[in-house]
Amino acid sequence: MTPEQLFTTVVQVAVLLFAVSVHESAHGLVALRFGDTTARDLGRITLNPIRHLDPLGSLLIPAVLAFTGAPVFGWAKPVPVDLRGVPNPRRAHLWVSAAGPLSNLALALAFGAAVALLRPFRGAPELAAVAVPLFFVAAYGTLVNVSLALFNLLPVPPLDGFGVVEGVAPVQLYPKLFWLRRYGFLILAVLVFTGAFRYVLGPPQAAVLRWLVGGPS
Repeated sequence: MTPEQLFTTVVQVAVLLFAVSVHESAHGLVALRFGDTTARDLGRITLNPIRHLDPLGSLLIPAVLAFTGAPVFGWAKPVPVDLRGVPNPRRAHLWVSAAGPLSNLALALAFGAAVALLRPFRGAPELAAVAVPLFFVAAYGTLVNVSLALFNLLPVPPLDGFGVVEGVAPVQLYPKLFWLRRYGFLILAVLVFTGAFRYVLGPPQAAVLRWLVGGPS
């Protein structure tokens, strides 16, 4: 592995771990705001990625993808919440679910702003040695967080978008939504193995990236 490849791999894994740590902590923080202390009591409201590691989704899959040159993606261990005892649990469920994707959108905005600030300095000889690596970090941070936000907003169980749907759906639909939960992983598997994700997430991802940084960087 060349130094450039090693740098790319380290950045990809580090940015992904940071993004999923913020995502999961956001769930816990909003749950705490509504009165559920479960995530806080378990030490899950933290940016320490070790507390959020999923052996498969946070380590093995990202490492394999990185070393094979594929785009790095993964997931963290979900933050546990228990909203049964909070006032207005449906409203709490809605906002706890939305908190993760919204936190990634906020990070995407921050990384996108960094891309805009660093772009003019990439061609300056005296600054390129610093500006180019920082630009790559910012651009990759934008891409990862946009991807995480859009992926998690899909209304498919167990993703956050399905939790948002549950939070706004009429009570009469709950039996059907509960039934659908049994097939969530099957739906995701079909989307992954048929390549449908490319068509479901590709257009909105490209549109958001164009708005943030003028296109994928």
